[in-house]
Amino acid sequence: MRADTAFDRIETDRLILRRSRPEDAETISSYRSDPEVHRMQGWERTDPDGVRADIEEMSARLPGEPGGWVQFSVRERDTDRLVGDVGISPADGEPGVVKVGYTISPSSQRRGYATEAVGALVDYAFDTLGADVVRAYASADNAPSIRVAEHVGMRLMERFTGHDEDGEWTGVRYERRRDDPVA
Repeated sequence: MRADTAFDRIETDRLILRRSRPEDAETISSYRSDPEVHRMQGWERTDPDGVRADIEEMSARLPGEPGGWVQFSVRERDTDRLVGDVGISPADGEPGVVKVGYTISPSSQRRGYATEAVGALVDYAFDTLGADVVRAYASADNAPSIRVAEHVGMRLMERFTGHDEDGEWTGVRYERRRDDPVA
């Protein structure tokens, strides 16, 4: 796998995925702080300063470079309105495996934006970064996130139980391999 030293943006029919910038923090914070969004996410901090600090920390890392996540803001092509964010990270200790994550603002959900953005991110991971496997994790209760993974050709690989300060929860791991047929 390789890092993308020439990344500019990823474009789809309706969306532009570009590196998140500090000025995106307020908008990202507003939807990540929504209780229904937050309960499905693993973010420790959703306040604007925390989101800004994460964006600044990620800005030094190239997409595909080991060491953590790189975040992209998802923007409508026609309006330039920020509608969500997606992230990509090489899996620690698993060469060729890339993890993806995604969050779409509740006001922009049910329009196919997550599927469109994640589909483009999966293609980017295979075609540009040279990944062999793209992986997504979700709460087993997060049916919309699971539908996105399935719509971009990922298959359920594992159900698992985790524990945190809120108690026990069930998660799922979805994957798509480079050579998997896409329906």
